[in-house]
Amino acid sequence: MVRRIPIVTREQVPEAQKAAYDEVAGIRGRPPVVGPSSVMIHSPEMAVRVGRLSAYLVEESDLSEKVKRLGAMIAARSIDCQYVWNAHAAAGRRAGLDDGLVDALRDKKPLPMMDPDIAASVEFGLELTGTNKVSQKTFDAAVGQLGVRGLTEFTTLIGYYRMIGLNANACTIDLPEERTEQLLPV
Repeated sequence: MVRRIPIVTREQVPEAQKAAYDEVAGIRGRPPVVGPSSVMIHSPEMAVRVGRLSAYLVEESDLSEKVKRLGAMIAARSIDCQYVWNAHAAAGRRAGLDDGLVDALRDKKPLPMMDPDIAASVEFGLELTGTNKVSQKTFDAAVGQLGVRGLTEFTTLIGYYRMIGLNANACTIDLPEERTEQLLPV
């Protein structure tokens, strides 16, 4: 694929936006020249705000690592985003997600038996991204598993990764060469 927008350097950013550019680079630990941040940095102040949300969801949320990675994978699969899928599927496996579940999500196949600690999250995420709403039964099960705060954060996390994925898809962000996961069949 050919990248649709150029990489923007600090020197190309308007003077009034340089502090925002620097904050994004600081959050990422490097200039935003790869991945979705390389797209969003075209609007540095927006990228700062997205980075702050990312930092909260990834580092401060009480959601388990398994649930965080699960939300990212469900979001990626719901919009066929290779970039987000690649970034989170292997990490989800390392966090303890069952290979059969990861593979079923990737291939859109029937789900295997799931650990009770994630089953309600899986159902909630798939129903939400599939229909843009959830039934009362699914909602109640997810609240029972995650609590109200956890459910709110999980829902926001799915939305965050869909936003990231839409930027990656729209601008055709290249996948890293060191991929460990199969591509999504699309």
